[in-house]
Amino acid sequence: MLVESSTPAPVFDHPLMPRIEAALDTLRPYLATDGGNVRVANITADGILQLEWEGACGACPMSPMTRAGLEDTVKKAVPEITAVEAR
Repeated sequence: MLVESSTPAPVFDHPLMPRIEAALDTLRPYLATDGGNVRVANITADGILQLEWEGACGACPMSPMTRAGLEDTVKKAVPEITAVEAR
């Protein structure tokens, strides 16, 4: 039987991905409560984590506040990340 994971598979390989995904996993249950999620789209050379909203998060008017919370959580867990952008 195939069991689907609630965490999306990384789109690319990057040394910081395991720590980033672990940080995001602490917040994904809260996003899922409202029918949303977030996916790592890119990590720039200067340490900017680019995320893509999924589900209800894409149209949510609270997404700027959610992004700020994601940024705080990720930057604490992965200090190499200098900023978080979400679209």
